[in-house]
Amino acid sequence: MSNTETRPAEVKCGGGAEAARPADVEVLTARDVPLGGPRAMRVRRTLPQRARTLIGAWCFADHYGPDDVARTGGMDVAPHPHTGLQTVSWLFSGEIEHHDSLGTHARVRPGELNLMTGGRGISHSEVSTPDTTILHGVQLWVALPREHRDADSAFQHHVPDPVPLDGGEARVFLGSLAGDTSPVPTFTPLLGAELSLAPGAETVLRVDPAFEHGVLVDAGDVLVEDTAVQPAELGYTAPGRTTLTLTNRGAGTARLVLLGGPPFGEEIVMWWNFVGRSHNDIVQAREDWMTGSRFGEVRGYDGAPLPAPELPNVPLKPRGGAR
Repeated sequence: MSNTETRPAEVKCGGGAEAARPADVEVLTARDVPLGGPRAMRVRRTLPQRARTLIGAWCFADHYGPDDVARTGGMDVAPHPHTGLQTVSWLFSGEIEHHDSLGTHARVRPGELNLMTGGRGISHSEVSTPDTTILHGVQLWVALPREHRDADSAFQHHVPDPVPLDGGEARVFLGSLAGDTSPVPTFTPLLGAELSLAPGAETVLRVDPAFEHGVLVDAGDVLVEDTAVQPAELGYTAPGRTTLTLTNRGAGTARLVLLGGPPFGEEIVMWWNFVGRSHNDIVQAREDWMTGSRFGEVRGYDGAPLPAPELPNVPLKPRGGAR
């Protein structure tokens, strides 16, 4: 998915400051962002924001739906570029057609991981399929560490099996949880999983104490430890925990997305669909996209690529980590 804001801020993130946080749960609220056009599908963005810009290497989190495609037109994101990151597509309902400059043509379906590595540069399009009536899911980005920021572009697909939890189940699409490990390799240690909890259920997960974690609530009356986290909010916990307790106090099934990783420890600059290490990195990536170099060509999309927004006349004031 593209960041379709017309005036995206340049964000300087990381550098290790985010690790020095208290052990209680920090609740991050989302902001609404349109994906373009008067009937635009809207997404709820919890990362990045002023309060927190990274959770491990997770640097971007959009949560959308349930979206009535007949009313909004669904998702139609024209070809756009990415550098220095990986995109993680995960659906709860509906289907998206993916084309990229590697020649990949894939369908994003519920419960199936589609992971695209941008590395030095890739471009892709995403369009909800004609038979999709309700579109619902998350789009996540992972920042690549310095030594792998120019990695070869790639596309990977994985269908995790459900694994049982006390009062629920998990689908582990990246990393390890509840005795299950995803076979998909990552450039930094990561955790990504969809969790469901039955009404009234409490589950205690064993987690890596080196990881910070984020619990994005899709549905349910949820406690993360003893803190209420509402749907569309993200509950953050700092490193140091060996367990994470999740409770569904509601009468319906709760659905959550659990993200984790060790504090990233590097500063990154993120603007539009690019992750770099300096303002000049972003300037060069934008120029390469607008001049038709570096990012290849997407075939299979009926329409023109997205133009890059205009850069500010001077670099915007960087925003740091958590406060």
